[in-house]
Amino acid sequence: MPEYLHRRFGGQRLRIMFSIIVLLNLIFVNIPIDLYSGALFIVESFEWPLYVAVFAMMGVVALYVLLGGLNTVIYTDAIQTVVMLGGSVVLTIMAFNKVGGWDAALEKYMASNNNLTNITSENSCFLPRKDAFHIFRDPVNSDLPGPALFFRTSVISVVYWCGNQVIVQRALAAKNITHARAGTVLAGYLKILPFFIMVMPGVISRALFPEKIACASQEACKKACGNPAGCTNLAYPTLVANILPQGVRGIMLAVMMSAVISSLTSILNSASAMFTLDLWRLVRKNASNLEMLAVGRLFVVALCVFGILWIPIMETAQGGQLFFYATSITGYVFAPICSVFILGVFWTRTTEKAAFYGVLVSQIVGLVRFVLDFVYPTPLCGDPDNRPIIMTAINYNYIPVIQAVLAFIIVICVSLLTEATSKDKLAGITYWTRNDTVEFGKGEQVGDDDDYEKSQENEEKMQIKDNENATDDNETFEVKYKPYGWRKWIYRVCGDPRPEKTDALSREQFSTITEKQKTPNSPFWQLVVNINAVCCLGILIFLYIYFA
Repeated sequence: MPEYLHRRFGGQRLRIMFSIIVLLNLIFVNIPIDLYSGALFIVESFEWPLYVAVFAMMGVVALYVLLGGLNTVIYTDAIQTVVMLGGSVVLTIMAFNKVGGWDAALEKYMASNNNLTNITSENSCFLPRKDAFHIFRDPVNSDLPGPALFFRTSVISVVYWCGNQVIVQRALAAKNITHARAGTVLAGYLKILPFFIMVMPGVISRALFPEKIACASQEACKKACGNPAGCTNLAYPTLVANILPQGVRGIMLAVMMSAVISSLTSILNSASAMFTLDLWRLVRKNASNLEMLAVGRLFVVALCVFGILWIPIMETAQGGQLFFYATSITGYVFAPICSVFILGVFWTRTTEKAAFYGVLVSQIVGLVRFVLDFVYPTPLCGDPDNRPIIMTAINYNYIPVIQAVLAFIIVICVSLLTEATSKDKLAGITYWTRNDTVEFGKGEQVGDDDDYEKSQENEEKMQIKDNENATDDNETFEVKYKPYGWRKWIYRVCGDPRPEKTDALSREQFSTITEKQKTPNSPFWQLVVNINAVCCLGILIFLYIYFA
């Protein structure tokens, strides 16, 4: 996404802003949530104190990151996915069998009030909502207003599925467009599964373990799980620890912990790379490789420390519900990008100034609400709600929608007031110019600055220098760069900055290799993919209607 914004609009402002936005999301959402959720599994399985579990997990993650564990993560991700899906399906079947089926699960969930008597307006929030199994809830008085939830989810999904590098790089690695579409359709099918293998097991967990998951007072919740805001975050770990057979339980817990650790490792490596390459180089343009590696490692340590310190604040945010916390902040930071991305792709008149100020103003709106969420936190169940009217009247799910609409309006207005970008500079980077011929050296950069050309020249110079260093014979190369003493240990922790011995490819050689690696699109498999896309969409529409 940062590279696309740079190529589409030119300059560095949007690229830097997007990098900062992603880093903020990692700092406030991904890292603390992964730490906390992983620690909950350890707490439920071994009855360790929460922060002992957090520090134990961070120790393992530190070994992965500092000693090059990302390779291990790459090899284990595929196995983890298969085992987690299989284990989740087994857990779901066993949970439904224990609770007595679908109808019994819904009935027992609605009755899981943990013998709450003398129900008042203050403690009624401990009871299941009457509209718990409806998607389109009351647009004003519900916890998840139907219209807001639908549009907010749509807005954020555009950014997540179309702009998240972790997702996009999978499609970019495909051999042809049919393979990329097939992977996308498969992801769509898999995305439907969480309702059945995550949400419904959570429902059953409350029905089977009401004394913990359905605790009926702040004191009871504090005693059950240490969190007065509620124990719903423990629903899935509790089900795993109490339903699965001992051997399967161990495998499932090991895989879940491995998945959390690999997720954290990937996040920390991505954050480190983004910080050093997109931000640190702005401060230190001539930073050496060793300095970049050291700064990246120190930034990882800082992220881990902040993630641990943020957990107590996150525990009680949004009424103590982890999912609400994650979706609220993700919506605040990514909503404006959605408008800019859509307009940048589908409206060639969009300009760099319009995109920048559209994102900036909308981000200020989200930042204000983000600060207010922590200055005036959602009251715990049983406490009076003394928040300002702006907090109680506008559900947090409406804020991303407001941000997206505001950014949309600003981008359109400012674009019409600024000079349009010539069409020859948009070749291949918008929907309407996607088939235009892109000549090398043209169409790569939009705008008046020459940052792109300068960066390309610098990269070529660095490549030439590295190749010159790498063309020495093996003995000279090893002697010249072999570390000794304290430098050896720094390299072991921070990484080896020595250049690899590589031969630079000409553009003609690169194009020849790329053409040989291409796989032709099969009309038959294109048809199969299209049929599956329609079927996946049909299943989604059915679920929306059934639970509307």
